[in-house]
Amino acid sequence: MDIKLTEKRALKAYQCDRYGFIRPVMLMNELQGLADRNAEALHGGRTFCTEHNIAWVVTHYFVDIIELPRADEELLFSTWPSEHGALKAFRDFEIRGSDGRLMVRATSQWVLIDLTTRRPVRISEYLPEWSCVPERALDRVFDKCPDFVPTKSHVMACRYDDIDINQHINNAVYAVWATESVGFEFRNTHKLSGIDIYFEHEINPTTPTIRVEVAMSPHETRHKIMTDEVEYAKVICYWK
Repeated sequence: MDIKLTEKRALKAYQCDRYGFIRPVMLMNELQGLADRNAEALHGGRTFCTEHNIAWVVTHYFVDIIELPRADEELLFSTWPSEHGALKAFRDFEIRGSDGRLMVRATSQWVLIDLTTRRPVRISEYLPEWSCVPERALDRVFDKCPDFVPTKSHVMACRYDDIDINQHINNAVYAVWATESVGFEFRNTHKLSGIDIYFEHEINPTTPTIRVEVAMSPHETRHKIMTDEVEYAKVICYWK
């Protein structure tokens, strides 16, 4: 069995913004979809997890965007499990153009949780034969995200359609909250070149709104996803 998953396809128009580039939420959903299909093929995906009342939960994402994918090019999407320890597993991704050029590379950290207790479980207890490709798209160590002082804030709605099958706010929504909180003028004059997401706590799906605290600079914006005084995630966006 091939541990690495590779798929070839072009983006749809609805996945792209007004200039034809992939939207942040769609980019994150593409990575999530790849991870789901690869885990399923390796017999550690949703079917297996449902049978054992567990779920994969992402704790960190780092996405380096060398060139934003567009709707008018056939792309090559790849993902693979790259490393794992007792409680943490790493998954890497690449998106390449039709000529093989590297456009996006990403790495992520995941844990298996018990769906009843919402606590991590040892990977080897459920997936003793979980195999990896010892290859990293990005050699990244996920440390604690440094704190910052925000300069403005935005209130965002938690919508019913933001809730995923694991009964929490889907991870792609955090990218939407972060990139929307910079404002229309900034988004209209900048291209996203990277996104760093540090998930800290799950957001209850019945939460009506969240607050995004933002610190702005020309090429980097920092975001705290919060409700009241509880911090659920930090996001760093990089821009050109």
